[in-house]
Amino acid sequence: MKLGKAIIAFPSQPNVQLRRRLNAIKRDQFPWMLEVTKNAPQMAIIQLGVAFKNFFSGRARYPRFRKKGPCDRFTLTNDQFHIDGCRIRFPKLGWVRMRESLRFAGDIKSATVSRVADRWFVSITVDTHDPLPVRTENQGAVGVDLGVSALATLSTGAFVSGPKAHTALLARLRRLSRGLSRKQLKSRNREKARRKLARLHARIANIRADALHKLTADLTRRFSVIGIEDLNVRGMLRNHHLARSIADMSFHEFRRQLEYKAAARGGQVIVADRWYPSSKMCSVCHGYTEDLTLSTRQWTCSSCGSKHNRDVNAAINLKNLAVSSTVSACGEEGAGGDLMTAVKPASMKQEISPIATYG
Repeated sequence: MKLGKAIIAFPSQPNVQLRRRLNAIKRDQFPWMLEVTKNAPQMAIIQLGVAFKNFFSGRARYPRFRKKGPCDRFTLTNDQFHIDGCRIRFPKLGWVRMRESLRFAGDIKSATVSRVADRWFVSITVDTHDPLPVRTENQGAVGVDLGVSALATLSTGAFVSGPKAHTALLARLRRLSRGLSRKQLKSRNREKARRKLARLHARIANIRADALHKLTADLTRRFSVIGIEDLNVRGMLRNHHLARSIADMSFHEFRRQLEYKAAARGGQVIVADRWYPSSKMCSVCHGYTEDLTLSTRQWTCSSCGSKHNRDVNAAINLKNLAVSSTVSACGEEGAGGDLMTAVKPASMKQEISPIATYG
């Protein structure tokens, strides 16, 4: 109970008092903090206060504190750094080259420097006045059925195979993990092996994120209404035969990107109920087949005799549900209007995914 009272009392304490208290004791207790700019710990205190406010207001989960090593990052305000073309100047560090210049014009607010594996990145927040992205073409509605063999099956009959980066690089991942476990603790060889393994994990994540961004950007650019299903990913991961393949597809990240990109382009993402029988219902006569196992990929409707591909049929049912859930021409809500998901705008990447290559 004492711990709970201490945590509850923390957000009410002003950030200014915490920063003054840190400045008073850091010279004696934390002399290493004088080697970096004072803006970094001050911004960390401000971000901690915002995290606790979001938690107690119900907007976010309990804040997780960062660990040294996997979460190395710091934030600077706009008066602590300067950008000149393809370089940026940090306090106590000087000028650092960047791979590319700033692509956005506007008021620069802050910069966050982070490390992924052995590479450093800077994320610059810019307040722009650019118009929202527009949809280059409008092909109406589409249903998207997610799977393991193919990442996405569209109601148009198209199949989009995922990169399956983890599966493709699993042999190398096992070899590097085994080599790391055999190195002596706190040795230079262990540090080299750890960095090499971290680079491979970062490469797997980048391949997966690249494919998801390109696919979701292409879908939101082509279709104004997108129907997907609410998958119980946590429950699906309990199947130890398919858990690795399911995690490699990143179903939740696909849905998250699809929602905010559709909202940025003025589209809608209709999420079907978790118990909606998209695979077991015939898309022609709406007949229901109870004894349809997961291994059955092709089936024939017993009512109308239509032959279906399991994934394509599910995508068509999701499309029909999305069309019936959107607002009609008379301005009235459809039967499933409560299934629409709240979305938010954010940045995006473009173009449909090419075939991923692995080196």
